Amino acid sequence: MAHTCIHWFRKGLRLHDNPALVAALRDCKEIYPVFVLDPCAPNNVKIGINRWKFLIGALKDLDCSLRKLNSRLFVVRGKPEEVFPKLFQKWKVTRLTYEYDTEPFSLRRDKEVVRLAEEHGVEIIYKVSHTLYDIDRIIEENNGKAPLTYNRLQTLVSSIGPPKRPIPAPTSDDMKDVKTPCSEKHEENYGISTLEKLYQDSESLTEELFPGGEQEALLRLDQHMERKEWVCGFEKPQTSPNSLSPSTTVLSPYMTFGCLSVRTFWWSLTDVYQGKKHSKPPVSLHGQLLWREFFYTAGLGIPNFDKMEGNPVCTQVDWDSNPEYLAAWAEARTGFPFIDAIMTQLRQEGWIHHLARHAVACFLTRGDLWISWEEGQKVFEELLLDGDWSLNAGNWQWLSASTFFHQFFRVYSPIVFGKKTDKNGDYIKKYLPHLKKYPAQYIYEPWKAPRSVQEAAGCIVGKDYPRPIVEHEVISKKNIQRMKAAYAKRSPHSSDESPSKEKGLFPLGTAIGSASPNLNHSSLCASPPCSQYMGLHVTLLINMMTRCRVFIDVQQWCLRAIVVNFSIRSVVVFRHGIL
Repeated sequence: MAHTCIHWFRKGLRLHDNPALVAALRDCKEIYPVFVLDPCAPNNVKIGINRWKFLIGALKDLDCSLRKLNSRLFVVRGKPEEVFPKLFQKWKVTRLTYEYDTEPFSLRRDKEVVRLAEEHGVEIIYKVSHTLYDIDRIIEENNGKAPLTYNRLQTLVSSIGPPKRPIPAPTSDDMKDVKTPCSEKHEENYGISTLEKLYQDSESLTEELFPGGEQEALLRLDQHMERKEWVCGFEKPQTSPNSLSPSTTVLSPYMTFGCLSVRTFWWSLTDVYQGKKHSKPPVSLHGQLLWREFFYTAGLGIPNFDKMEGNPVCTQVDWDSNPEYLAAWAEARTGFPFIDAIMTQLRQEGWIHHLARHAVACFLTRGDLWISWEEGQKVFEELLLDGDWSLNAGNWQWLSASTFFHQFFRVYSPIVFGKKTDKNGDYIKKYLPHLKKYPAQYIYEPWKAPRSVQEAAGCIVGKDYPRPIVEHEVISKKNIQRMKAAYAKRSPHSSDESPSKEKGLFPLGTAIGSASPNLNHSSLCASPPCSQYMGLHVTLLINMMTRCRVFIDVQQWCLRAIVVNFSIRSVVVFRHGIL
């Protein structure tokens, strides 16, 4: 039977390594590549201008690639569950294909679309290609529960084997017997919207540093892979949060939108690594892709993963509600130049370094402002080009010490941290130009500058730039005690294991494992993705009342703790090279 197919583009906005698209072309006489522009964004998420611009670029690039295959992209507006029944009838569709998505909103949406397709006699084919592995398979291998440590995830994927190799993009030969019917009014009926139609304040858009699209993604990937020595030596904690140009790949937005296949990235790295000495997970580039997998697995396997309440692995914290503080943080008005510069870069460019994300996340939550990580999650979801639901929720829980990471007494300083990699404050001067004439001595703490210095710099604190909204040294100590109290209320087993995944949530009877005990992670805590403070990996309680020097080797990890000239009751041992 020759099918009339719709391939539903969602995140996988590419032709390369798109197994669902290839499946659509088998025994196919007509194909309609469709993107549904849903006016009701998932969970009512507010989408920022940079994300809209990136999406439009990705769709234009995809349409251009399809044209080369004598096809076109059909952009339709509306809710998928309302749009597809009409298209099934209008085009006499017999098959629908799409890339599998693990987010809760997407699963609910897909379940309804599958039901409607079955009512219309439409065959459904979906394929896994947005992640390295089938996330359901990982959870099944872990007895139906999401692994709560990075080490456990590594063990599971090692037992499964390497990720599947990417498949090539369809060619003209693959399309020679397949047609895409297009009318003269295609642009009018199914054309890609302009930014002005999608976003009211389009005049606020600044220079586009990261254009969307598959071709741009592959070009950037190739450019990075040519830097073989850099790729092999890459260690995420050693990159800079406040360099004037990105010190990492910035390929994350392209994977978020599916312009770049994560499997293509993985195997490109494997080819570069071949026969060479190279860094290893969790700090290597392979390690970063496994962190992505870790949070995707958690997002699928843990109920209410993007919330505190109803999230069984999240510490319940009595956060403050302070709209003024939240607005000051989001709008870069905290009075701390390092924090404000980061938030300015985020709003202007749609991307910030992972350690910069750590700094502002800690500041908003447990470090200084004591505002719920859910509020920060919303801001990041709006502004980040790579505002990936699972990674965003997971990292906010991590940095707020609510889940995964529990050393709440380690707080990023909004003053000292940035100085480590940018003593002169060039990053601050770039994003907060009104402070550019401040001498390096005061650039991180302009409120300490004498009045004469402030006048010479043309920026008076309290008038031209806000005073600090909190006193960090005081409030951070207070908040540590508040976190200590929140931890004291936790059940002894509150986060030792993840819940079993419920059956019946997934379309087409995806196999789900049954419940059983999971690995206890209270002492073996996975490291935050590429954190400079990564690796509070093992806590050793060593009772002693003497001056000493401790060196401990644990398996393949080189761990050390140095205790000098003071009495101590317990020592936290950190992975070598982090402190």
